[in-house]
Amino acid sequence: MKFIIALEPGTESTAWGVAVPDLPGCFSAGDTMEEAMENARQAIDQHIEIMIEDGVTIPSARSLSEIQADLEFLGWIWAVVDVPVEKYLGPAEKINITVPRLVLARIDEYAKSHGMSRSGFLVEAARAAMHQ
Repeated sequence: MKFIIALEPGTESTAWGVAVPDLPGCFSAGDTMEEAMENARQAIDQHIEIMIEDGVTIPSARSLSEIQADLEFLGWIWAVVDVPVEKYLGPAEKINITVPRLVLARIDEYAKSHGMSRSGFLVEAARAAMHQ
């Protein structure tokens, strides 16, 4: 699953700060940008694991433009990290669904253009619909 992170540049005396806007309370840091991003992956993984154990629903991802409008992160650097949190959601199950051919073609086109699989897109679309 991909997460947008906000990186606050470090200085000679401070580390790089990291916040995960879609996961309130999920923070990290690192001495370099690369270390901060790797530490963010670990923080997200642990944060999601705890949320799942506590029965809390993983929030839907917001768009970058929506997150960037938050003045709290003014001047921060934006990045995306991929964290394999699906392991906490249980094993994948194969299902059989019926979808009109034209809709399926549009799903596949959209998913491909966004670097997703058909299944990944359908899961994210369902997750977004359930969070409305």
